[in-house]
Amino acid sequence: MYRALTRDIEVSVEPYYLAEQSDPEDNRYVWGYRVVITNHSSYSVRLVSRYWNITDQNGQVDEVNGPGVVGDQPRLTPGETYEYSSGCPLDTPSGMMFGHYHMVTDQGESFDVAIPAFSLDTPNLRRVLN
Repeated sequence: MYRALTRDIEVSVEPYYLAEQSDPEDNRYVWGYRVVITNHSSYSVRLVSRYWNITDQNGQVDEVNGPGVVGDQPRLTPGETYEYSSGCPLDTPSGMMFGHYHMVTDQGESFDVAIPAFSLDTPNLRRVLN
């Protein structure tokens, strides 16, 4: 599990390889990831947009921006948790992702919350260290 804390908003991510949706012979590798967002602050926030940086093992970068997450713009009151799952395909057997959520408080203050960097690695991936 990967974790980041920004202004008492905690983001935890757990990636997992989806072998049944992957086809290594066709250079298709698919991961799912579960995100848990917990509001440890004393104020309510709404997640209004997301930004993802997805980098494969060759350094190819794909940036994703958009409203909310999985079609939702959740509002989290103090102590509340929001959870969702999504997925990511790559053309290589490993990569990494990181990003941020743009939040707005009920008072209209906006700020970004870090999504921790996490690795996407196929099981039994052999690494060569120089």
